[in-house]
Amino acid sequence: MAVTDPIADMLTRIRNAHQALHKDVLVPTSKMKLSLAGIMKQEGYIADFAVEERDIRIQLKYVNGRPAVSGLKRISKPGRRVYVGSSDIPRVQNGLGICILSTSQGILDGTSAQDKRVGGEILCEIW
Repeated sequence: MAVTDPIADMLTRIRNAHQALHKDVLVPTSKMKLSLAGIMKQEGYIADFAVEERDIRIQLKYVNGRPAVSGLKRISKPGRRVYVGSSDIPRVQNGLGICILSTSQGILDGTSAQDKRVGGEILCEIW
């Protein structure tokens, strides 16, 4: 069965692996998922990631035995796309989280998109 929303599938795999206290999780690879994993590593939500043949192995991060990611939410879905301008990029959890956008400059987190003054499609929120 084909996955209709690969980004939601990736976020769900990470959420489920964290709940089961796994140390890593495999996700089918794509350029967008690699960009998402890169931003998650840069922001400190995952320990590391590596490409293995057709999969991305994401090493999950725990702080004092608790997952570094306390929440993941898919915002823009295949049935309802959500676009924002650079001045309307939301603050996630009052600044404690990040939102990830697909912009004309590539996949960016919310603060980078505001700094570059570009808007786009809000892919997800992570806190």
